[in-house]
Amino acid sequence: MNKMAKDNEKEILEENLEDKDTEVSPKEAKKLAKLEAKQKKADDKIDELSDQIDKLREDIKNQPDQKAKNKLRKQRDELIAQREGIYTSKDGMTIPMSKKNKNIIKSVIAIVLIAVLLCVYIVTGAARHGLLSYFGVPQDTLTAYTITDGDGNSHNIKVSTYNYYFAVEYNNLRQKKSTYSQYSAQYGLDLSSMKLDVDFEKKLSKQTTTNDDGKTVTWAQYIDDEVKDNIKSTYSYYYEAVKANNGKEPSITDDQKKELQETLDKYESSAKEAGYALDGYLKAAMGKGVDSALVKREMTIAYISDNYKNGLTDEYAEKGYSEDVYNTYKKEHKSDLLAVDVKYFECSSADDAKKFKKALKADGSNFAELASKYSSSDWDKTANKDAVETTYYDMTRSTLKGLSAAIASADSEKDKDGNKTYSNLDWLYSSDRKAGDINTNQDITSVVYIIKPAHYPTTNTVNIRHILVTPYYTEKDSDDSSSSKKDATEATADQWKAAYKQAQTILKEYQKGKKTAASFGELAKKYSEDNNASKGGVYENVTPNQMVSTFDAWCFDSARKAGDVEIVKTKFGYHVMYFEKKNDMPTWKYNAQQAMAGEDSKSASDKIDSKYTSKTNSFGKYFFEIDTDIDS
Repeated sequence: MNKMAKDNEKEILEENLEDKDTEVSPKEAKKLAKLEAKQKKADDKIDELSDQIDKLREDIKNQPDQKAKNKLRKQRDELIAQREGIYTSKDGMTIPMSKKNKNIIKSVIAIVLIAVLLCVYIVTGAARHGLLSYFGVPQDTLTAYTITDGDGNSHNIKVSTYNYYFAVEYNNLRQKKSTYSQYSAQYGLDLSSMKLDVDFEKKLSKQTTTNDDGKTVTWAQYIDDEVKDNIKSTYSYYYEAVKANNGKEPSITDDQKKELQETLDKYESSAKEAGYALDGYLKAAMGKGVDSALVKREMTIAYISDNYKNGLTDEYAEKGYSEDVYNTYKKEHKSDLLAVDVKYFECSSADDAKKFKKALKADGSNFAELASKYSSSDWDKTANKDAVETTYYDMTRSTLKGLSAAIASADSEKDKDGNKTYSNLDWLYSSDRKAGDINTNQDITSVVYIIKPAHYPTTNTVNIRHILVTPYYTEKDSDDSSSSKKDATEATADQWKAAYKQAQTILKEYQKGKKTAASFGELAKKYSEDNNASKGGVYENVTPNQMVSTFDAWCFDSARKAGDVEIVKTKFGYHVMYFEKKNDMPTWKYNAQQAMAGEDSKSASDKIDSKYTSKTNSFGKYFFEIDTDIDS
């Protein structure tokens, strides 16, 4: 938490206490301590990543070879992605994603188990044997855990279910390790910080890692704990879903039924290739008691659990608040909601930033020209000639941090309480700023020219659809490469020309049709290479600077009206755009609503989590099947 936000939080608590005419209560003191502890944990991690990113920026500056520069940039972007994977809470602090939320996210893993991993599991000889499994005791009758709800009702989870979840967790970890290991050397990824430094060729009980509570545990214990937490989370929401449906199990969607059957069909095919009957295949891969009926049952439970969670999230995401509540939040979280309009560019070095600012005219009219001059790649040199690329309206603190702007970096020294400070951001969002001001810190690479000083952004959010066509569109189904994995900025002129031609063809097909949002959505499903194609290419409640510059500028053009279509070029390719509507809520209020709704949703999840307890069965645990060929 920056010093201004932290002081604001403390002031709020103190004002509340003064109103009550009492001393600091244990509850308030505990809250402050908790906020500071969370922040310190996040700050330490962000510091570590920021140091690595800064070093890479320096390496990029000193690297004369353009190809080598590009490799370093990709490495930098990987680290930036890690740093951006920090959860931002309602109070504006950045804290690591909680164990609770991680479990909620991971519960869906049970739905997407990959069949090919099971085949590998068998072929490599990593068949699973529990400590007492040779006795032949039926794992589908022994209890692994007893989960108790808030009403005192007990639910027994069988050993066979544990074996299934263990296989899911184990295979998922192996797959993640395999995937990230391919890039760790090339991009300098720290596998230990990603909880992926396990060696599957060694005994899991002889290797250690740090769990979410900061304790050192063996990898065997870590995986076991993850399995237990995953089961508890999934089943807790499942039981809540049943309770909310008058005690009857809710149905899963037709798409989920189809996906479930397709998964079983894949297992069947893989089993035949491995010379197994389906149930024998699943038993060999996942442990005794696991057969097609259990897999179908556990996948169904996971679907129902996930549907209920998503329903809660959606319910709170649309929750409305009174004007009094919004105004109170606005006052208490001013620093989080304020925005500035700026021209912004990140130079390769502090020296370049000094030269840039020295050459910048007082009215900022040559900003784009200078941005092009000091760009490091041919793509950026051309793109930045357009002022749209370096002009940002309604820029918040969090957006600048998301862009990894040097001006948004923490100061080298912390305050007396050990908290990070952000003097450059404090300068930028100060009420003393005026149009035409330029950041004066000579030690950072950011150049910021103020168009409009700090204000509450009143631009309304918008709903849009788009169809992405990359320069590698014709290669998207090729065996050797996927268009989504290629850098469009490195495409040839002919490839860009072909992409534009394809975008024009799609637009013409739309114009010959019904010309509705629904018809555009069908074309998005058919043609778009963006990951939201299956949703009809829709983005709802888009806020300023959420998208790349030219895309963003099109969305928030003041002349934009419902039904507008156009082709827009970005560094990702050509976008066939469709404007659905401008929403009624201004950006500052939408951000406040989402923050409060997120906090309310988390409180609801915490309430569910606290209602359920899980206890390991002292006898059943001896029948858990672990990978004894690896961890004997």
